[in-house]
Amino acid sequence: MDGMTAPTARKVLLAAPRGYCAGVDRAVIAVEKALEQYGAPVYVRHEIVHNKYVVKTLEKKGAIFVDETEEVPEGNIVIFSAHGVAPVVHDEAERGKLATIDATCPLVTKVHKEAVRFAKEDYDILLIGHEGHEEVIGTSGEAPDHITLVDGPGDVANVEVRDPDRVVWLSQTTLSVDETMETVGALQQKFPNLLSPPSDDICYATQNRQTAVKQMGADADLVIVVGSKNSSNSVRLVEVALGAGAKDAHLVDYADEIDEAWLDGVSTVGVTSGASVPEILVEGVLDWLAERGYGDVETITSAKESITFSLPKELRRDLRAEAASKLTGGESA
Repeated sequence: MDGMTAPTARKVLLAAPRGYCAGVDRAVIAVEKALEQYGAPVYVRHEIVHNKYVVKTLEKKGAIFVDETEEVPEGNIVIFSAHGVAPVVHDEAERGKLATIDATCPLVTKVHKEAVRFAKEDYDILLIGHEGHEEVIGTSGEAPDHITLVDGPGDVANVEVRDPDRVVWLSQTTLSVDETMETVGALQQKFPNLLSPPSDDICYATQNRQTAVKQMGADADLVIVVGSKNSSNSVRLVEVALGAGAKDAHLVDYADEIDEAWLDGVSTVGVTSGASVPEILVEGVLDWLAERGYGDVETITSAKESITFSLPKELRRDLRAEAASKLTGGESA
C-alpha cells in the first residue's frame, strides 16, 4: 500500500446485529419452500423484501414478481410480501381463484390487528409512516375511514381529528426510532390525551440495528450501509449514522458501488446492513475493504437476537390442489 498519504491505522467497525431479521428470513424461506413444494412458477405480489439481490436470486429459482394481484393467472399460487397487504388484496386473490401464502411479518400483522381493534372502538388512528410505502398502504387498508397518515414531525400541524380524547398513534415498523418519538412528542403536545399502542410498533430488529450504528457512528469516518434504496430501514441507518456523528455515510447494494474516493483520509469505516440484506453482500464489502488495507475488523455488538417466526401455515397444505379446486368450483382444503 502507498503509506505516504494514507491514514496510519485502518480498521473496520462491523455492527451487530445487522442483516436479516426474523420476518425477512421467514418471508424469503416461504418463497423458497413454496417453489420446492409446489414447483415453479410461484407468483409474489410486490418484492418479497426490499432487496435487489434477494429478488433476483428468487427470480432465478422460478418466482415471478408482480405489481398487482390481477396479474396472476387464475388457479395459481400468490405470496404476499413481508410488508403486509390490505384486506382488499385478499379479496382480489379470492376473486382471481388464487391460492395464497401470507408472508406478512408477524410484527406488521400486530400493527394491522391494532388498527382493526382501535377502529372498532371508534378511535381516530394517527399512523406514523412514509406515504406510499407498502407497509403503510397495507395497514391503512385495514381501517381507511379511521386512519390518518402522519409523515414525520413536520406533518403534525396538519393533523385533524374528530375527538381529541379518542385518538391513538401507531407506526410503520421500519422507521427511525428517534424521529418517530419526536413525531409522537409533537402529537402529544397537540393531543394531550393521545393513546399509545400496547407495545412499541417499531420492530426489535429496526431498533437493534439503529442502536448498533449509533454506537459505532461517532467513531467512524465513513459508514457503509448495505441495502437497497427502497428499503426504509436501510435508508434510516444512513440517517442514524450521520446523526450519531459519522463524518460520511452511504447506502450501497453491492461492494462495486463503493466509490474509492469515499476512503480519502478515512482511517475507520463502519459497516452494517439493513434487515433485508443477506450476509453474503456484507462479506463482499468486507473483502473489498480488506483489499484496500482495511482488514482489521472489530465487531460492535449492541444486542443479541434469538427471535424466530414459524413459517406461514399455508405451506403445510397442498396449495396446487387447492388452486385447481378453486378453478373447478370445488371446496378448498
